[in-house]
Amino acid sequence: MESTFTCTGVFEKVGDWYIGYVEELPGANTQGKTLEEVRENLREAVELILTANRELAEKELAGKDVIREEIKVSV
Repeated sequence: MESTFTCTGVFEKVGDWYIGYVEELPGANTQGKTLEEVRENLREAVELILTANRELAEKELAGKDVIREEIKVSV
């Protein structure tokens, strides 16, 4: 199942580096020499976290009678 997740990336220049993190997803953070590099690294970090969390949930729910549905939230 593929879906779109929108979140807020925060980027800060620290010396010669950029750091970036996602406000809504603890653990999603990275660094890079350029702003474009840190943006790409952060997209990859978010994708890996969401994929890993989904895989863990699927394993836990295997064989159970569950209902899965998309939930949209506006903040």
